[in-house]
Amino acid sequence: MTTPFPFTAVVGQDDLRLALLLNAVSPAVGGVLVRGEKGTAKSTAVRALSALLPEVAVVPGCRFSCDPVAPDPACPDGPHETGPGAQRPARMVELPVGASEDRLVGALDIERALAEGVKAFEPGLLADAHRGILYVDEVNLLHDHLVDLLLDAAAMGASYVEREGVSVRHAARFLLVGTMNPEEGELRPQLLDRFGLTVEVAASREPDQRVEVVRRRLAYDDDPAGFTERWADEESSVRARIIAARALLPSVRLGDGALRQIAATCAAFEVDGMRADIVMARTATALAAWAGRTDVLAEDVRQAALLALPHRRRRNPFDAPGLDENKLDDTLEEFAEQEQEQSPEDDDPGPDGPDGPGGGGGQSPEDDSDSPQGGDTGAQPEAGEGGQPQPSGSGEQQPVRASEPFRTKALSVPGIGEGAAGRRSRARTEHGRTTGARRPQGALTKLHLAATVQAAAPHQLARGRAGRGLVVRRDDLRQATREGREGNLVLFVVDASGSMAARQRMSAVKGAVLSLLLDAYQRRDKVGLVTFRGSAADVALPPTSSVDAAAVRLESLPTGGRTPLAAGLLKARDVLRVERLRDPARRALVVVVTDGRATGGPEPVALAGRAARLFAADGVASVVVDCESGPVRLGLARQLAGELDGTAVTLDELRADSIAGLVKDVQRRAA
Repeated sequence: MTTPFPFTAVVGQDDLRLALLLNAVSPAVGGVLVRGEKGTAKSTAVRALSALLPEVAVVPGCRFSCDPVAPDPACPDGPHETGPGAQRPARMVELPVGASEDRLVGALDIERALAEGVKAFEPGLLADAHRGILYVDEVNLLHDHLVDLLLDAAAMGASYVEREGVSVRHAARFLLVGTMNPEEGELRPQLLDRFGLTVEVAASREPDQRVEVVRRRLAYDDDPAGFTERWADEESSVRARIIAARALLPSVRLGDGALRQIAATCAAFEVDGMRADIVMARTATALAAWAGRTDVLAEDVRQAALLALPHRRRRNPFDAPGLDENKLDDTLEEFAEQEQEQSPEDDDPGPDGPDGPGGGGGQSPEDDSDSPQGGDTGAQPEAGEGGQPQPSGSGEQQPVRASEPFRTKALSVPGIGEGAAGRRSRARTEHGRTTGARRPQGALTKLHLAATVQAAAPHQLARGRAGRGLVVRRDDLRQATREGREGNLVLFVVDASGSMAARQRMSAVKGAVLSLLLDAYQRRDKVGLVTFRGSAADVALPPTSSVDAAAVRLESLPTGGRTPLAAGLLKARDVLRVERLRDPARRALVVVVTDGRATGGPEPVALAGRAARLFAADGVASVVVDCESGPVRLGLARQLAGELDGTAVTLDELRADSIAGLVKDVQRRAA
């Protein structure tokens, strides 16, 4: 068994260690989400925590870790008699990102069902994690169907399994700890809210601290057992402090003054719902117990806010979680002044601006609600010979802010794919509704029980069946075919030329792309960004799961110059070619954002048409967002959509209900 790195040997990361210890003191806090770049000891600290947790008493032989003092009356292994039970170390169960639904919640014991003819339940990871830690590394990459199951279990404190003729309910109360790298994408808001606390971690920029990190890591790698032994006293001291804080926790007094501070803080940051208030109250109580006090002070409330509110405050799409500490201090000081004016005789301690421990959050983004207003709706270049417009400008212009994003209706790739699980297009997946059965091709992964029994039943007499068990051979096994939704690669090809450069017009274009990015984030897509202007096209962002990175690149996108439309399409085709080698199962949806004008070089319009027809020959689904505006419209974007064998939609139609017909049109053209 691998010796874990000692928790007390982790260098720095004070907020991370404090958040984990508070959950060890009071599991009701609700877990921790650890956000940060790779190589910052996120996983190391979480795995080290399990060694500090006190042992738990369990009913001997119970697969669901029932408490012998108060066993679960509905335990599948019960009923249990009350008694002293047996002591065992607290478990830390790791949920792999690619785990199956059966592995998480449990399923019918197929071996006993076929061999003995009985229905028996095989517990999953939720049962193993009961009264322990459920750890999810890279939790933001977890498949949606597993996220839904986690949400249900976290909300109810129990796991309900209704499948394959099995109906089981068992307790599943666990400390949920997740780590993630924000560059790989954000969490769904529903799961984000289930984490009690959140902390941001980053590598230290202090040379001395970095040297100490390397020194300790090398010493641990050379002799894990010896290194752990050298930190045994510190580990024992922290473990004893956790036990003492747990014993003190019921005696901690959360006065009305502290509760009003918590309520005022949550109201000031406009958090949704009441979970933030409850988590802050539990966190402040745990902080007091950890400090050995029985009263909650203002500094506890401040620290609780830094840990419990950053991921819950109301923010714009793609804004990173964070908390404005200046606003927090102002809120607490204002509340203290009001309390002194209204109740000068109140004995509850009020905050006087203490210097509490920081680091729980960052600065909130500036208000970006103001977008360029007024002015002309956009430059309208005059058409030259052959109807080809002249470029509206050749100089580079400063980036403009995107207009407010809006909700779009789903764009999907036609047909049925076999890509990674997501929420955009129809696909044959490992998870989803069962649509039929087939003979397995290779290893059997999802048994279709009814079809297997049906295939084996006619041969029982010939196989000499004598007992209750069913005689099953490999040829009888049937694989379940399931249909769900997949995530796609949404590749944006954005025209940043001079013809698109009018401030209000480009602001609207960026707002539309930002809206589609938000939709891609919610549907668990990968995204990429290709821009073209001047004389060439650039890959502003290679395909990635981080939609936030695409939003940042879009915001800083400069405009100006000619319109090398053909170069943009060919660059996008190269990106798709490379991505097909890396991820052949993921289908692509190309979104071209342009007014359709092509300038620069010989025969730019004909060259763009040839590039578009190459896309059509590859069978790539595409949508052209027509950005042409003004009284004189040439219809070049719609002509481009026809050559791409795709569909054109205007910026206005992207908002309207008429976009519902867009998907049908895409599917009709691909049929």
